[in-house]
Amino acid sequence: MRAAILTEIGKPLTVAALTLPALGVGQVHVRMQYAAICGAQLNEIDGAKGPDKYLPHVLGHEGVGTVEAIGPGVTTKAVGDHVICHWRPSQGIAARGTHYDWLGEAVNAGPMACFADECIVSENRLTLLPDGIDRKVAPLFGCALTTAYGVVTRDAQIKPGQSVLIFGAGGVGLAIVQMAVLAGAFPVVAVDPVDGKVEAAQRAGASPWVAHGLRFDVAIDTTGQSAVIQRAYELTEPHGKTILVGVPKHDDPITIHSLPLHFGKVLTGSEGGSSVPHEDIPRLAALVRAGKLKLDGLVTHEYPLDQVNDAMALVRAGEAGRVLLRMN
Repeated sequence: MRAAILTEIGKPLTVAALTLPALGVGQVHVRMQYAAICGAQLNEIDGAKGPDKYLPHVLGHEGVGTVEAIGPGVTTKAVGDHVICHWRPSQGIAARGTHYDWLGEAVNAGPMACFADECIVSENRLTLLPDGIDRKVAPLFGCALTTAYGVVTRDAQIKPGQSVLIFGAGGVGLAIVQMAVLAGAFPVVAVDPVDGKVEAAQRAGASPWVAHGLRFDVAIDTTGQSAVIQRAYELTEPHGKTILVGVPKHDDPITIHSLPLHFGKVLTGSEGGSSVPHEDIPRLAALVRAGKLKLDGLVTHEYPLDQVNDAMALVRAGEAGRVLLRMN
């Protein structure tokens, strides 16, 4: 197998050949076809959460592939199944983390890490690929779409007619725009320094900024930048909700006026929208098949695995939507 490995914080990824271990209880061998890059991988490379005790390790937490083999105890997946890889736990056994061999050195992969042409995955990090979903958008069901769905339905609990402000119109931000519109929110306003992303958000149903007043019922940050988080909080109504989706750096604190939190205002972080993949993915697929959820334009670029660092540079530049890695 070949995989993209983070060996040191702040350094480019290394694509190298690794040796697969024998399958343990609850583990599934998946041959990957595509994975998508999330901002979380940039955070890992940058050490946003602080020192990384799991180095070296494989990256990647949303993808699509085919089951090659199953370990003891696996009951929800079978050889030949087409599956979506996701980082949120779901149905099945929560298997131990995986370790690959790299010329005698152990490389960590946790329950699921899919920047690889093959990987060993915990059963509960896989959901069957619904019928009618194209492989090139399927990885988005592993994080971007399920996170957006959970942010709107579980974290924000948006009601028809509520106003929504979204900072960041990348893959997750654009998905949140569509979910908020489907929930009946109005207006839904997206803010991004890249004009093309704002235009994409408006094609997805967002309204221009001038369509609303100064504050919103719900403000959602996908950037993880402290200044943006503070602005999102300021632009939230006194009894509204500020939802933090983007993960800030561990050494980048925010400063807010906390008094409104005692009188109904809410500021909360989101953990992937508290997604329940085996429930949420079929619902999202049904919306896609019905033409209510549009995936055109969410994936903007595609690279082979060997060019993963070029793909990362593009994502870091902020000019792309979701970027795919092609494994074969």
